[in-house]
Amino acid sequence: MARVFCALLLVVTGGAAASGTASATPDRSTGAAPAAGFDRLVPAPASVRAGGKPYRIGPKTLIRVDRSREGRRIGEQLASVLRPSTGYKLPVTTRPGRGGIELRLGSAGGAAKQARGGAEEKGAAAESYRLRSSPGGVTITAPRHAGLFRGVQTLRQLLPERVEADSRQAGPWTVPGGTVTDAPRFAYRGAMLDVSRHFFTVEQVKRYIDQMALYKINKLHLHLSDDQGWRIAIDSWPRLATYGGSTEVGGGAGGYYTKDDYREIVAYAAERYLEVVPEIDMPGHTNAALASYAELNCDGIAPPLYTGIEVGFSSLCVDKEITYDFVDDVVRELAELTPGRYLHIGGDEAHSTPHEDYVAFMDRAQEIVGRYGKTVVGWHQITGARPVEGAVAQYWGTTGTEQEVADAANNGTRMILSPANRAYLDMKYDENTPLGLSWAGYVEAQQSYDWDPGSYLQGVAEDKILGVEAPMWSETLETNDNIEFMAFPRLPGIAELGWSPAATHDWADYRQRIATHGPRWDALGIDYYRSPQIPWAD
Repeated sequence: MARVFCALLLVVTGGAAASGTASATPDRSTGAAPAAGFDRLVPAPASVRAGGKPYRIGPKTLIRVDRSREGRRIGEQLASVLRPSTGYKLPVTTRPGRGGIELRLGSAGGAAKQARGGAEEKGAAAESYRLRSSPGGVTITAPRHAGLFRGVQTLRQLLPERVEADSRQAGPWTVPGGTVTDAPRFAYRGAMLDVSRHFFTVEQVKRYIDQMALYKINKLHLHLSDDQGWRIAIDSWPRLATYGGSTEVGGGAGGYYTKDDYREIVAYAAERYLEVVPEIDMPGHTNAALASYAELNCDGIAPPLYTGIEVGFSSLCVDKEITYDFVDDVVRELAELTPGRYLHIGGDEAHSTPHEDYVAFMDRAQEIVGRYGKTVVGWHQITGARPVEGAVAQYWGTTGTEQEVADAANNGTRMILSPANRAYLDMKYDENTPLGLSWAGYVEAQQSYDWDPGSYLQGVAEDKILGVEAPMWSETLETNDNIEFMAFPRLPGIAELGWSPAATHDWADYRQRIATHGPRWDALGIDYYRSPQIPWAD
């Protein structure tokens, strides 16, 4: 399907109509070249009208914001990107006026109408925005500050890639003329980082958050516990972190987050409009906890710490009441630290837990999560138990054909899609990839991008899908360069599947757009994989 992207108004069913925008340029189907800038946006916006003369950022440009703390913070975040490369002062001001770059709260047009209703979808409507550029200035309008922040990420991409550099660069700094009217397709657009197999510091997590935010991802799923390491301090069970967190895959030193560390990550993510979703995996994937406290084992004997990568051998003791005291304490303390609505309890690969015990454990664990005011999330194996009302299941299979998953979805369990042979960022690109695993096959850029979340699960309608997530498991990953090499170029593609209208999804077009991001990643210091499927600029 040829996609008309950078010219005539793109409108999808239930999508946004941009009225009163700049005159449209000829569309791509006529053979005319698209307007420079709009042809490189990722995720693809809901609608674009390109046309008119550009706006040029100069030494007298102001960034105008509202009087709120959030508005000023977003303005300063934008200025912090633009100042080093342009050399301009770019003062952030609440003084009224015309011209410059204005971040304005208000109606974003029809963009917000794409949201389907419900609490999460209302949050998606808050992410809608309209960006207008003309010789007189650039105005980003949104109903909430989250939308202003998303619009700022679009503005960054409309500027030359060298704007991301941390040193003075040659201009000019022009924003093409036209209007973008935009809102997300799905409310949940996540990326997961496994800090259990290998530990990543607060600063390393922050760097990944910044990269997620550029592509309008709004959830950071932190996999905080596994067989190889426990990564969050729990006051009532202190050895979980101090002992259970003392190693990692391969026998390294490991590490853990203090409660202040975790709060710092949560706050940093929130300033970029990402919600942290913490995960404590159970009843399996629990060797670090079992090694820390002998009483959590059925035989009362603590196993040794584990530094391998095999799975499925550990289990909490479902019959012991102390197990549920442990779960209650951990969930309570983690819920107190987490302002977001979700708490993930894992539930996958519990091969050492008999099915009846698994169901019984999940009944009690889900009740505990609800008791502390959180919405339970579990890997899709939770659909084989009894998901509570409002529960969310995260699908990581490879076929989309599991009947119990479809039945749960059609009975009210919302779905996050992370098919391992599409969305798992730790899968090797090909047989020569030096990092990652290949149990779900090789996952090149096209395979990662070329699927539709709205129709992926057999027998499940799109309105049952909460969104998408790109997990990054860390058995073989130890550095930010490792993370980035596996995430880029695949992470932006998953982000586009979550944000952009289904009508915009076209691999032939996407590969051309994402190719223009290579120089931007170079400027940002991102160590990406130069997939041969993408025509990178030399």
